[in-house]
Amino acid sequence: MRILHFGRFYNDSFGGLERHVDALLRGLKSHCEADNLVAHDHWARTVISTGSYTVYKTPSLGKVAGTALCPTMPWLARALHRERGYDLVHLHLPDPMAHLAAAFLPGSVKRVITWHSDIVRQKRLLKLYRPFLGALLNRADAIIVPTPAHISSSSQLGVCRRPERYHVVPFGIEYGVFDKAAQQHQRIADLKASLGGDKVPVLFAVGRHVYYKGFEYLIRAMIHVPQGILVVGGDGPLTSDLRAMSTSLGLGARVRFVGRIPDAELPFYYHACDAFCMPSVAPAEAFGLVQLEAMACGKPVVCCELHNGVTYVNRDGETGLVVPPRDPQALAAAINKLLGNPALRQRLGERGRNRARTEFSLDAMVAGTLAVYERVLGRDAEAWTHARPEDDRAQVAARQ
Repeated sequence: MRILHFGRFYNDSFGGLERHVDALLRGLKSHCEADNLVAHDHWARTVISTGSYTVYKTPSLGKVAGTALCPTMPWLARALHRERGYDLVHLHLPDPMAHLAAAFLPGSVKRVITWHSDIVRQKRLLKLYRPFLGALLNRADAIIVPTPAHISSSSQLGVCRRPERYHVVPFGIEYGVFDKAAQQHQRIADLKASLGGDKVPVLFAVGRHVYYKGFEYLIRAMIHVPQGILVVGGDGPLTSDLRAMSTSLGLGARVRFVGRIPDAELPFYYHACDAFCMPSVAPAEAFGLVQLEAMACGKPVVCCELHNGVTYVNRDGETGLVVPPRDPQALAAAINKLLGNPALRQRLGERGRNRARTEFSLDAMVAGTLAVYERVLGRDAEAWTHARPEDDRAQVAARQ
């Protein structure tokens, strides 16, 4: 099989979508040939070999409403298809630019979509785009979602008139890097001490500093968390505002901004913390790979109830605690409950570790994706299984 993925971006600011695409393509390398067509950060064309797959970065004029403007992407997609002869293209939505580029490929090329989240913020543009999105969803040969809750919570997937083409393939990550980091006890202890948490509990949060991540509510919550410190990783357009907020609230050294953390260092931060918080406040956060990373390290997770895949991953009272969004006091209460109760942290953390490795493995994600490809291409149909949307909704209701 030869597959062309549209993975949005490939740079130092990998988001959850890009991290998923990278993990998937690395896992697929022994099963098929895969290329990744993405937007460049500026007007230049670059080709990168990762050792597992090839990245084609097409010139970009910048971003409008979160979407890269790449006038030559449709042309490059066609050129790559003429050269490589792709069996199918795999889109990762939402991404209108990839949608446009894929439309220029021959109709004989199969279309697979992974639905990462609804379009949330660009409501006016969505009104214009929705008819085209509906046509794409109905044209797709398969639509992959990482949890049943992605189907039941979406206000946009329902436009598809062929719901039998929905397929649940849980996202997964490679856990070996977290296991190796866990063995370096002294390094973890030194990191915790350097962060100021050698004598007090450490709460960790990491992600792009953008509106839907909800970091401002977490910082406000720290006013009511007297016995712990917060370590905030990542950066973004709101970084300076978040720093200023922390200073204005008089939190001082109790909130530490450590910037973007290299992938090789990130596992040590998870192991050095006592609990993890993903305070996202909007459905644009529809899964939260960072939750899996924290769970892989045996850490309990605090997240917000967004009625989607976020709380399908982190179950209230089982792997962590769930609170209402945009509520600093509720966040503080959950954080205090965890930081003040080591036995509770250990119990939830162990359950989270087991759930992550059982339900969200990289091998299962790769196998499930290959099964979709084979089904779409008419190969090995007997190996294929999928969950029907009505069954998915029943599963979600049973867990609530």
